[in-house]
Amino acid sequence: MFRRPVLQVVRQFARHYSEGTTSLVLERSLNRVQLLGRVGQDPVLRQSEGKNPVTIFSLATNEMWRSGESETSQPSDVSQRTTWHRISVFRPGLRDLAYQYVKKGARVFVEGKIDYGEYVDKNNVRRQATTIIAENIIFLSDYIKEKE
Repeated sequence: MFRRPVLQVVRQFARHYSEGTTSLVLERSLNRVQLLGRVGQDPVLRQSEGKNPVTIFSLATNEMWRSGESETSQPSDVSQRTTWHRISVFRPGLRDLAYQYVKKGARVFVEGKIDYGEYVDKNNVRRQATTIIAENIIFLSDYIKEKE
């Protein structure tokens, strides 16, 4: 099962170091995010001059844990933390579907990649923003059926 990938890595390593020079080695990496949660607000469609349009919405994910020591803790001993994620959809077909059908409160599964960017706000202050670039969205609520 792992034999082929291991052999590829060994060959690449041997090739890199046998040449005697430092050359560019192409290696694989992974930037993958999967989120399952509820939409916090209806999406907005933005388009800056000279840039691609983008649909943006927020997604809440919850982390729950028991705060007690024992396994027989009361239900009131469960703690929860909500994390908000900014979702950006650039792919033309998916962007339009997300804008049309994603609604506040809908339960969705989002697959994509994480992106760290910078922008200058209205007060001319440089800010950093983290966003999830959606590559796939699976609608788990019946909002599409209700809309038709």
